[in-house]
Amino acid sequence: MAILGNIIKGIISLTDTLSTETNHIENQKEILNKLLETAKETQFGKHYNFEEILNSDNTQEAFRKEVPYFDYNSLHKNWWYKIHEGEEDVTWTGSPSYFALSSGTTGKTSKRIPVTDDMISAIRSSGIKQVTSLNNFELPADFFEKDIMMLGSSTDLAEKDDHLEGEISGISASNIPFWFKGYYKPGEEIAKIEDWDERVNHIAENAKSWDIGALSGIPAWIELMLQKVIEHHNLENIHEIWPNLKVYTSGGVAFGPYEKSFKALLGKPVTVIDTYLASEGYIATQTRPETDAMQLNTENGIYFEFVPMNPDYINEDGSLKQNAPSVSLDNVVLNQDYILIISTVSGAWRYLIGDTIEFKDVEKAEIKITGRTKFFLNTVGSQLSVNKMDDAIQYLEEKFATQITEYTICAKRFEDGEFYHSWYLGTELKEDNSKIVDELDNYLKGANKNYKVARSKALKGVKVNIIPVEKFYDWNDNNKKKGGQVKMERVMKESKFAEWERFVNNNDLK
Repeated sequence: MAILGNIIKGIISLTDTLSTETNHIENQKEILNKLLETAKETQFGKHYNFEEILNSDNTQEAFRKEVPYFDYNSLHKNWWYKIHEGEEDVTWTGSPSYFALSSGTTGKTSKRIPVTDDMISAIRSSGIKQVTSLNNFELPADFFEKDIMMLGSSTDLAEKDDHLEGEISGISASNIPFWFKGYYKPGEEIAKIEDWDERVNHIAENAKSWDIGALSGIPAWIELMLQKVIEHHNLENIHEIWPNLKVYTSGGVAFGPYEKSFKALLGKPVTVIDTYLASEGYIATQTRPETDAMQLNTENGIYFEFVPMNPDYINEDGSLKQNAPSVSLDNVVLNQDYILIISTVSGAWRYLIGDTIEFKDVEKAEIKITGRTKFFLNTVGSQLSVNKMDDAIQYLEEKFATQITEYTICAKRFEDGEFYHSWYLGTELKEDNSKIVDELDNYLKGANKNYKVARSKALKGVKVNIIPVEKFYDWNDNNKKKGGQVKMERVMKESKFAEWERFVNNNDLK
């Protein structure tokens, strides 16, 4: 009998029962006031008159009017650079204990995003919310006695000046509470290994000694890890070595494109729970099985704003125009893509995180990620978002009974002077190329009216290139972006796409 598991499950159930239905709108008003109150004596708070904003009749409206939008580049150029020069109380009180390194999906140079002790506390609180919400998924008591595999970046953080640096998954894992360490795998020693391939080899070698009940990590890297374990032990599927695996916590990207290839590695179904942890904070988590939408963490150190998605609001470099209107949680609607803006306890203010979202339940503050502002393909007016691209990939998987684990796309002018959407698909699909092109093109015409209009005007057509999925992993490895929070570029500009095509056609290019 799972005595400990029953105790833990009972505590989780009691916590969930005692908690009242969250009022997300009131949470957000309270969070904004706390943020402004705490930061009003910082350099940023004085410059943008936080004291006056707090004394205004409508704090949310005054905040919108007084503080401009920022992205990483503008916030670093104007404010965060001071932190690296040793100044304190810049955009948040004191100095950050950590910096999250993030090259994201757009380049080799790492961003250095402040992570304060207040943010660590907020992430931990959101993590506890995720754990307590497991009560809604009707998991057996013995699940709560199993090991949890968290596959992120290295926890061996680099010391620099008076702080530590690393990817957010490594920072979070290095701050797990003491009571969780007995469940945490691959364990502190293996988690500190910097080289991703070496770390996965150690995981494969030790896999038999662990009883994994849950996995957590970016889908692409979780799949590679599972493949390595299966190959190392000559298995048919991962459940032959981890029979009690019941939960996979995805994060960072939409799980849909990976669903088919992920399931192929399993011996039986698992519960998939989506989460949304970014370098800037723990944004949202799925709290119930009736939906795959995620609930915004409205009570833990982040104030959210939402800009209706419109290509006219976005500058060429992906930043946001200052005249773009924003709304707070009490004014959002369904069936509308929004550009996500956050203000946080790490001193990010009206910050363009780069993602677009859509609300699936306004009262419950439940969202789905629909794409990236920089991945919004609007060349020649096609207005194609990543969620529509993901849907098209899933359609092709079903149509041709195949797996397409990775893809990327560029609106490229070819030798004939015409624009085409040039797709690269990571798959073993053996099919006539013209059939793939027709199915993809026709699907997008039916799914997106702007794409259909563009196809009748400046967008000449679609081109499809089939390549081994390993080429995508090699590309990330070549750009020193393998493992951790790394995601593949879904949309590339022509200059970056030229690099990509040279790499694909020349594996030795470094």
